[in-house]
Amino acid sequence: MTHRANRTLQVAGLARVEGEGALHVRTVDGEVDRVELNIYEPPRFFEAFLRGRDFREPPDITARICGICPVAYQMSACLAIEDVCGVRVDGQLRALRRLLYCGEWISSHTLHIYLLHAPDFLGFPDGIAMAGAHRAIVERGLALKKAGNQIMDLVGGRAIHPVNVRVGGFYRVPTPEELRPLAKTLHQALYDALGTLEWVAGFDFPDLEVPHDLLALRDVEGYPLDRGEPCVSTGLAFPVAEFGRHVVEHQVAHSTALHARLDDRMFLVGPLARYSLNSDRLSPVAREAAEAAGLGPVCRNPFRSIVVRAVEVVYAVEEALRIIESYERPDSPAVEVNPRAGVGHGITEAPRGLLYHRYELDQAGRILSADIVPPTSQNQSAIEADVTEVVRSHQHLDDHALQSLCEQTIRNYDPCISCSAHFLDFTRERT
Repeated sequence: MTHRANRTLQVAGLARVEGEGALHVRTVDGEVDRVELNIYEPPRFFEAFLRGRDFREPPDITARICGICPVAYQMSACLAIEDVCGVRVDGQLRALRRLLYCGEWISSHTLHIYLLHAPDFLGFPDGIAMAGAHRAIVERGLALKKAGNQIMDLVGGRAIHPVNVRVGGFYRVPTPEELRPLAKTLHQALYDALGTLEWVAGFDFPDLEVPHDLLALRDVEGYPLDRGEPCVSTGLAFPVAEFGRHVVEHQVAHSTALHARLDDRMFLVGPLARYSLNSDRLSPVAREAAEAAGLGPVCRNPFRSIVVRAVEVVYAVEEALRIIESYERPDSPAVEVNPRAGVGHGITEAPRGLLYHRYELDQAGRILSADIVPPTSQNQSAIEADVTEVVRSHQHLDDHALQSLCEQTIRNYDPCISCSAHFLDFTRERT
């Protein structure tokens, strides 16, 4: 096509993302003048809901923030409350938490890979159309997602908004006999996960290498899910309690979600950051599969995030099997947690990236203040920067093709828009 120096692309409603958002792109004289990821969902005030509540309530309340990653909210909430109260959950109770988290990773990643992201690479408008041409492949994805849901259902009490999680552990813990049937399901799931990775590794990926700082947890052992210390690709590491000093949120006029900067620099969280900072912590099978899929120790191409997610599914299935095989039922379903005044911090790796909770309690255990920083809020500036670069380097495309590529660029991050909706100050000017 003939190059157009001035053009405007407007996507009123982004498809195949969780929540409601829009995209506005404008070029002037051949230069990218504006890129705005417009999150227009109304704020849901969860942090305000928590004020005045009992310290035992955050796991159940915050799980309702998201139906796709409720376990992440429960785990970060539990860690923050337990931090205030001077409690650390370890042993088999921590293993069960990690198992529950594996179920969420399997379910969430598989949903994204098969129904939200793969259609972009194969030229389908949605997962339903893709299923018409690739029925067996989509059925494999649904079976893999079901395996994750079964873990969440058994350990968490149900697959969506689990009800068995409590501060200090669980209301009830399963017996080894109850977990054993899951192992058979997960052995098949491992086969399906490896097939998924081989499948997505064969997609054609646009060239894009992001320069952003990468932020992810790193634990003393294992790939990070439920615990760890925030680490940056620059080599910086800091305690969880200092998260708010390094990651600072700010408001932008075009979004009901806050943006964030890491030490005043753009950054990203999620699969690319986790993998690039922890590829050496993958299990042997997952590491070999990643190498066979063409991934090196670091991946900075967001379009290849679908491959990294598939690697993480392999790891999560393996990790779930490892936990089940070594599981011994703990004597008590939870450790005792008594309230005390203070501030606590909790951070875990949601499927989409770091999820931070901070709570302040009074002596009676009432919540005085709450702060929740979801991964999509942290990634918004990076998403807009990626779209800017994609538009700059693909202006030869017609409007339809360029708009589709921009939408795919956003879907690289699997944004959870509903999670990120926050309060927006309102100012009215009259003239």
